[in-house]
Amino acid sequence: MKTHKIAVLSGDGIGPEVVSETIKVLKVVEQIFKYNFEFEEALIGAIAIDETGNPLPDATLQLCKDADAVLFGSIGDPKYDNNPNAKVRPEQGLLKLRKELGLFANIRPIKAYESLLGKSPLKRSHIEETDMVIFRELINGIYFGEKFTSEDGTHAYDTCSYHRKDIEEITHLAFQEAMKRRKKVTLVDKANVLDTSRLWRKVAMDISQEYPEVELDFLFVDNAAMQLIINPKQFDVILTENMFGDIISDEGSVIGGSIGLLPSASIGTENGLFEPIHGSYPQAKGKGIANPMASILSAAMMLRYLGLEDGAKAIENAVENAINNLIVTSDLDETSDYSTSVVANYIAKILLSDHDHHSYFNFENVLMGKSTII
Repeated sequence: MKTHKIAVLSGDGIGPEVVSETIKVLKVVEQIFKYNFEFEEALIGAIAIDETGNPLPDATLQLCKDADAVLFGSIGDPKYDNNPNAKVRPEQGLLKLRKELGLFANIRPIKAYESLLGKSPLKRSHIEETDMVIFRELINGIYFGEKFTSEDGTHAYDTCSYHRKDIEEITHLAFQEAMKRRKKVTLVDKANVLDTSRLWRKVAMDISQEYPEVELDFLFVDNAAMQLIINPKQFDVILTENMFGDIISDEGSVIGGSIGLLPSASIGTENGLFEPIHGSYPQAKGKGIANPMASILSAAMMLRYLGLEDGAKAIENAVENAINNLIVTSDLDETSDYSTSVVANYIAKILLSDHDHHSYFNFENVLMGKSTII
C-alpha cells in the first residue's frame, strides 16, 4: 500500500484540538484498512506570525506542495481580527496557500441529519431530506482582484475579475458531481447587474451541452439566499463564484444545526486541502467543547480524494452513528457534557466495532462519557 504524505496545518484557536482528534480517527482507519499515512506538521496563521513573522512560512508552503494532501485546522486570532491597522494577518496565509497550490474549487456538502432537525432554527418541514453540495470558485474574483485605498482613507475599491478558463474548470467539476447525484446544477450569480456573472452564465450554458442529462438552472444570489432558507431541498449541486459562495455556504450551516458539522475540500489539479468551515472559534479554545465532526468529515473527504473510498465511507457512517445516538458536543445538544475528545473517541470506537469484532469495546462506558481505549 502506498504511503500517503499528509501535511498537517492545525493553525489557531480550536484548530489544534479538532485536528488532533481527527488524526486519532485517521490512525484507527489506517489500522483497519491497512493504509499508510505519514503526518508532518507545520505552522500557518497567527501562530506562524508570532513565531516567524509570516502567516505562511516558506517551509510550510513547500511541505504542502510535496504532500499528497493537506489536513487543515483553522486560522484567526482576536489580536489580529480586532486590529484594523494590522498589516500582516493570519488570513493572508490561507489565501496565499490556496493561490500557490492552485486550489480553484471549494466543495462544501450540506446535509440535514434526521436526529438533528429540531436543532436547526428552520422548520423541520423545510429542511428534512436536504442534501446538497456547493462548488465555490476559490482563487479569483473580488478577493484576489486589484485593491485600492486612497491616502486620506476616503475612497477604496476592490476589483472583481474572471477569465473564461477560471470558470471552466470548476464548472466541469460541478457537472461531474451532479452526474453522480440527482443530475441538477444551479448557478448562483448576479447576472442582471454584473458582467462577471454574465460570463459565468455563458460558460455554464456552453459546458452544459457536454452533460445533456444534467438540468441547469439559474438563481440571482439574493433569491438563492432566500431559497436556501425556505426550500433548501430543491438544491442538488450549487455552482457559484468566490464571494457569493463564501456567504451562502456559511448560510447553509443553519440547515444542519451547527457550523461544527460542515466539512470542506479545496481542490486543484495537483493538490487538495481539507478543512472544517467553522473557523478558529477562539472563545472555545482549550475548553474541550469544540465539535470535532466537521474536521473528521473533512478527513473523510480527504480519503475519498486519495482514492481510499472504504475509509471515507466508514468515517461518514461512524459520524452518523454518533449523531443518531446524540454522542455530540453541546453545540448540537445543549444537555450534552461530551467533550471534543469523547466524541472523537466514540467515532473511533464505532469504526473498530464495525470492522474488528474482536476488539475490546464498551458502549456503557462511552455512554457514561468515559474513554475506554485510544
